[in-house]
Amino acid sequence: MALFEYITLFVVILFIIILYIWRCNNNVLIPNWPIIGMLPSVLHNQSHIHDFATLVVKHHGGTFHFKGPWFTNIATFILTSDPMNVHHITSKNFINYGKGSDFHDIFENIGVGIFNLDFNEWKQERTLLHSLLKTKSFEISLQQIIQQKLENWLLPFLDHHASNGVQVLDLQDILERFTFDISCSFIFGIDPICHPYNFNEVSDIACVKAISVIEDTMLYRHYTPKHIWKLQKWLQIGQEKKGKVAQQNFEQFLSKCIATFKGDEENRRLISSEDVDESRTCLLKELIMKGGLGKDEVVENEKYISDTAGNLLSAGSGTISSALSWLFWLVSTHPIVEAKIIQEIKDKYLAAQEENFITNSSMDDLDKLVYLHGAICETLRLYPPVPFVHKCAVKSDILPSGDHVSANTKVIYSLYAMGRMEQIWGNDCLEFKPERWISDRGENIHVPSNKFIAFNAGPRSCLGKDVTLVQVKMVAAAMLWKFHIYVVEGQSVTPRVSAVLRMKHGFKVKVSKRSI
Repeated sequence: MALFEYITLFVVILFIIILYIWRCNNNVLIPNWPIIGMLPSVLHNQSHIHDFATLVVKHHGGTFHFKGPWFTNIATFILTSDPMNVHHITSKNFINYGKGSDFHDIFENIGVGIFNLDFNEWKQERTLLHSLLKTKSFEISLQQIIQQKLENWLLPFLDHHASNGVQVLDLQDILERFTFDISCSFIFGIDPICHPYNFNEVSDIACVKAISVIEDTMLYRHYTPKHIWKLQKWLQIGQEKKGKVAQQNFEQFLSKCIATFKGDEENRRLISSEDVDESRTCLLKELIMKGGLGKDEVVENEKYISDTAGNLLSAGSGTISSALSWLFWLVSTHPIVEAKIIQEIKDKYLAAQEENFITNSSMDDLDKLVYLHGAICETLRLYPPVPFVHKCAVKSDILPSGDHVSANTKVIYSLYAMGRMEQIWGNDCLEFKPERWISDRGENIHVPSNKFIAFNAGPRSCLGKDVTLVQVKMVAAAMLWKFHIYVVEGQSVTPRVSAVLRMKHGFKVKVSKRSI
């Protein structure tokens, strides 16, 4: 009988404690429960995690301390959207914020390329890539690749569908294949031709899809306790199983590409739908030459070469297609903005006579499209392709906001939330207004990178910024000049829960030829 009384007393006390905690947390946006911490709120809002994180940091004045389940890898981290904190982390005290002890586990799918490197290793790799990407020859090569791909595939493809009536296209899928082909041409000197004239599930198209699954897996590991996703990986279930299959497809594709540098003619034919031009410059060939690797060293360092190429391919295709997809959605749903872009193209290119005057434009010509540049920046503000960045403090620190950061504590700054903060962009921060990027003199306004964070900030600012802007401007100007893009009504256009901000359900559109 005594045992029953003790059990009853324990249950009553437990009920009182739970009731007390519930009442204390009743008006709290993200309750902190004993043992399990704040994780239930994250899981409950998982389907719209980026918007939920924005709501949380706004509610807490720009910086929030997350308390996770006890004894897990996500026990505590700091989430911020404060520009001064971001400047401190990325620039002022850059040396104190690295990848952290579990970064390589979370991002193991991207290997040991530049995005997974830290401190001296990262510095050496960045110096090498910077010396290649910033040369005039690569700028010209990239423009030629984009021009050829536009004229030979994307514009004719859209023209074909515009001429054949009201067929619905998934523009996000088309742009993902398009940018993947361009990235492969730029990095490997090989065009796998993933365009949707043929939707057969061959290896190259599986690789395009694999990249987005890998991105999903990387974000999933951020909010799932390590022992749980490690167990899923061992059992090969859930998101970890999808991630492994995707990784195998991606590595298989990279192996075939790298085989072109080892003289494997059979793999050349498998990976490329056109003859490989040995004289064509490409980033990987120059990287190998610049690194002083001979044929034998290429074989010995294939893991390094594969990881570096994989990092560049993922960054160069997924992020750019994301930017283009959101740009076309925003422009197409804002007719006044679209009309201003078309008028600007007319005004700047009025004297042009040749048919493909936009795709043949130099960077100087494209830079004259001030309003288009503003629309692109506004898109990247609201929908940054990389919605968050993960850092870890080496030593304890105090942020400008006054928040204390303990050693080995994760700090995540949300690029997505920063674009939606009234204190940074004003009360109209949720509006799509390219005009906010244009001065009274009709010139583009420069915004400090700790506020406009789409290309990161400080020493780790994006090496591919110029590459991204070249491609987005050329594609956007060419497509908008030639076609009306109509968004199919009734679809839900929302961000996907992933490390790269793709559209969750694709982007359904119809196209028609524009009469100028």
